[in-house]
Amino acid sequence: MFRRDFLRSLGLLGAVAAIPTGVANAAEHSAKSLNPVELITLKGKVHEGRKGIAGVIVSDGINCTQTDKNGFYKLLSNKTAEFVHISIPAGFQIEHEKGIASFYRAINKGEKVFTANFELKKLAVDSDDKHRFAVWADPQIMNRRDADLLISTTAPDLAELAKNYSDQPFHGICCGDLVFDKHELFADYKQAVALTGVPFFQVLGNHDMDYENVRSDEFSAVTFKQHFGPTYYSFNRGKAHYVVLDNVFSIGAGKRYIGYLTESQLSWLEKDLALVPKDSLVIVVMHIPSDTAEKKRLGLKEENIVSVLSNRKQLYKILEPFNTHIISGHTHWNENVIINECLMEHNLGTACGAWWAGPCCGDGTPAGYGVFEVNGTQLSWYYKSTGKDKNYQLEVYNKGYHKKYPDELLVNVWNWDEHWKVEWLEDGKEKGALTRITDYDPLALELYDGPTLPAMRKWVEPIITDHLFTLKPSVTAKEIVVKVTDRFGTVYTSKKVVS
Repeated sequence: MFRRDFLRSLGLLGAVAAIPTGVANAAEHSAKSLNPVELITLKGKVHEGRKGIAGVIVSDGINCTQTDKNGFYKLLSNKTAEFVHISIPAGFQIEHEKGIASFYRAINKGEKVFTANFELKKLAVDSDDKHRFAVWADPQIMNRRDADLLISTTAPDLAELAKNYSDQPFHGICCGDLVFDKHELFADYKQAVALTGVPFFQVLGNHDMDYENVRSDEFSAVTFKQHFGPTYYSFNRGKAHYVVLDNVFSIGAGKRYIGYLTESQLSWLEKDLALVPKDSLVIVVMHIPSDTAEKKRLGLKEENIVSVLSNRKQLYKILEPFNTHIISGHTHWNENVIINECLMEHNLGTACGAWWAGPCCGDGTPAGYGVFEVNGTQLSWYYKSTGKDKNYQLEVYNKGYHKKYPDELLVNVWNWDEHWKVEWLEDGKEKGALTRITDYDPLALELYDGPTLPAMRKWVEPIITDHLFTLKPSVTAKEIVVKVTDRFGTVYTSKKVVS
């Protein structure tokens, strides 16, 4: 994510016109390092033991092909390609190195024919049509203390949760900002992943990018790629097809960027999805959300181009044939956006809370992560607060805790969407629905409001949210029960004694 002063920088708005349209190099790379577009042949076999696996998608990030009936593939590529990678097929384990998914090979550009074989192993279960995955957004570790907290809190929390799903395949995805500009801490991020016992895929975030001596987007992910491979790719589990995209576009002006998908990625995505059955569940994971309700909440005339995907309509057009869920991070709030009947976005609260300076995000969402359950082509989800039971899905604040509402109780339901019900009972009597409001979470105000709070990172600020609700008890009320029913029919309750 971004600091407050950067977020509000007006100078960024004028940068759009300066986006390079051609392939450029980093400033530290001389012109002689720009190789002509020479052809290279990529070939190999995807196999289990000696048996080839047919129909596996193989890509160089430009084009896609599939393995033949014997598991062999051949792809004519060029030396601008950096990796050859497979879309791990359903029914097979996610190969990994201490938790970091291994599905790619770096291309040796000194060869005219590059051979890359991929050996896979069948899952122990009969089917992975039912499986689970967790998504961390924005761990954003920037020093030793932050890294230790990720390792000692978030990682063991997920490890314990995954044990509850030991009967089904479980994987993880981190949707960007693994670190906060300190790339030497990638090693600590990897240590946290290893402790979860869950294989993880990674997404590039703006704080994971190279900015020193880099004049364009093309060389902004060199360090990330050295650790985690390609920045966009796909994989499969059961009837779900997962797509990871890189939508943080460096404009070559310091640490400035916009939310943007290059034509190269859009073209690759079309080719990848052309090989996917139309009845598949498609799950797209990227760092910057495609869209949010921020513009409406704040009454902005224009959307913030570092907060949303500028060319999202082009992405939506490609995704039209599929039932799709987009999962993103970046904003440091939690929000579910229904884009249309076949497309929904889950913009997740952060693993780091308030950049490890407080227990909740600026909208009051507790530090935590998303948990998603796949059953065939159906997806369900909940938000898991770190250190809390999975049933912790709302917070009820005492009457008057928010100074603006002296006679009312406020309720924050951070994973709310329009298909949820939020109701209340007073001394056992049903009182109906609460009133939804757009305002600041009272705990976030207490912890982060003003130039001196929080003490550790004073640039953290509360964020206006629209998943707040109010109720006004009678003067004789003794006990209030708030009952929340999510879109899947699960009921969560919280009691509050009224003084």
